[in-house]
Amino acid sequence: MPWTSLCQLDELKEGCGKYVEVGRFQLALFLHQGKPHVMDNYCPHAGGNLAGGIIEDSCAVCPWHAWAFHLENGQLRDCSAVTVTTYPTRVLERDHLPPLVQADLPT
Repeated sequence: MPWTSLCQLDELKEGCGKYVEVGRFQLALFLHQGKPHVMDNYCPHAGGNLAGGIIEDSCAVCPWHAWAFHLENGQLRDCSAVTVTTYPTRVLERDHLPPLVQADLPT
């Protein structure tokens, strides 16, 4: 799978979400303890916008009904059978340019 650039690292704010749309993907990006995380933006409970949420206890918390999904694996904190898709993420360092957040999205 190819690495896809999503944004510059400095566009992310610690503990907050950012919405990014790339092709058919609607994504929520989070910066937690200096590391970027990428997951689908759609909350399976009621369709909430995960990027509009916050991070609490290493989970992205949906702003609609407070469902919390682990950043590392997308599992719902209260029920591991419910998940949101997460994607491998990396930071691409570039000479004389801001670092880029990239995700390994399926083709």
